[in-house]
Amino acid sequence: MINPVAATRARLARSLRARVAGPRAEKRSTAIWLAPGERRHRAGDPICRVHGHASMYVGGIRALLLQSLHPLAMAGVGEHSGYRDDPWGRLQRTSEFIAMTTFGPITSAEKMIDKINRVHEMVVGTARDGRPYAATDPHLLSWVHVAEIDSFLAAYQRYSRAPFTPGEADRYVDETAYVASRLGVLDPPRTVTELHAQLADFRPELEASPGAKDVVRFLLKEPPLPLGARPGLSMLAAGAVGLLPGYARELLGLRLPGRLRRIDAGVMRHVAQPMGTAATAVVGWALSDPSEIRNQDGSVAPVVRSTV
Repeated sequence: MINPVAATRARLARSLRARVAGPRAEKRSTAIWLAPGERRHRAGDPICRVHGHASMYVGGIRALLLQSLHPLAMAGVGEHSGYRDDPWGRLQRTSEFIAMTTFGPITSAEKMIDKINRVHEMVVGTARDGRPYAATDPHLLSWVHVAEIDSFLAAYQRYSRAPFTPGEADRYVDETAYVASRLGVLDPPRTVTELHAQLADFRPELEASPGAKDVVRFLLKEPPLPLGARPGLSMLAAGAVGLLPGYARELLGLRLPGRLRRIDAGVMRHVAQPMGTAATAVVGWALSDPSEIRNQDGSVAPVVRSTV
């Protein structure tokens, strides 16, 4: 007799896998989770706990919104990444990179880092204001890195049942520094204090460029999903918006206007965050499906189950 709950979870897991890993999901998962070889991190390491947690879905949306506020970084994304023409392809490449460099064999992870560095060498251009940009620019790479790991950490701390101690949070930041350095970041943060300081240093450079506004429209208003799937994304996005710094929501036009501003914090706390919690819990439930390769017995890679 078919268990309807198990069938629903498996169906949702397949749907998520199809979006995040694409048509080559099984091959990619096998290369990450089942391939033999030494791993850089162990299952209990903070980086594995964060990058294997369902909160990454919220953290990823927050990272994209925050990263869009740097006009030169956004120029490179808008002109070279194909996020509008092939948004799921870009998501799949990004998720594969994070998974491989966190959970995969070291040799495969190093090859993937080298591949990304070669791609970055071709990403050059001129922003709308006439300033040149290059994906190999250590300054821009630093912005992308700190905005990303701050988002992943913020989402984990909010939506995990076992948030990090200050020491564990510092370890997470430190563990992400290796890949950042290999990608060209000259001085990646090693502690949460350093992370926040570097983020603050970028504040004068941030603005709501047309590219940033397009990201908001694309992610929050016109997502590339069938109507039936949009409520789930909207709940994840609400959680992401609720975690953004106030200045970022202000620049992106995601704060309530005028006299309603005084209830803005309450809306984030009592509406956006519960929606993020519910959506993350559903994702975590789906990701724990036994049919997922990373959850199968015999995997040689660390298995990090959701703790939502």
